[in-house]
Amino acid sequence: MIKNITLGLIAVFAFSLTATAQEINWVTMDEALELQKKEPKKIFMDVYTVWCGPCKMLDKNTFGNKDVADYINEHYYAVKFNAEGNSTVTYKDNTFSNPNYDATKANRRNSAHEFSRFLKVRAYPTMVFFDEEGGFISPIQGYQKPQQLELYLKLFESDAYKEMKTQEQFNEYYKAFKPEFKE
Repeated sequence: MIKNITLGLIAVFAFSLTATAQEINWVTMDEALELQKKEPKKIFMDVYTVWCGPCKMLDKNTFGNKDVADYINEHYYAVKFNAEGNSTVTYKDNTFSNPNYDATKANRRNSAHEFSRFLKVRAYPTMVFFDEEGGFISPIQGYQKPQQLELYLKLFESDAYKEMKTQEQFNEYYKAFKPEFKE
């Protein structure tokens, strides 16, 4: 009897976790650029590698956060890009690939993708923001907790960054920012 009650409680708890879980609707960069033609939205790109520990923490702790996922899904096209993968990306009339990709190294360090180099990504994870026409806005390097990422998601989505010409202006924005996402 107690065993059945315990199993029942575990099932209810597991269901409640999956019922509240939200996933980000990831697409490829090429898909995001096509979607922008129909409905302009900014692009949020997660540039990661398969061997990167902080990238895995970002997936679990930040991208798995309901507030983060809901906000990204509503305001951005989300792109998950393997910085050492073998995909092909067409961006601004250029095609990028990873000609030195080694399939035998698929689960460990590999050569850097041309698109990663083009975006000047030098650390993982890096999140890259693009405007509604696919133009590069800015990269944000390193692991971000949900409330840390919220600041940048809202900064770029609202276009507030366009008014910031100095570090002092960003510092004022930072000090005034009131996070709403739950950790």
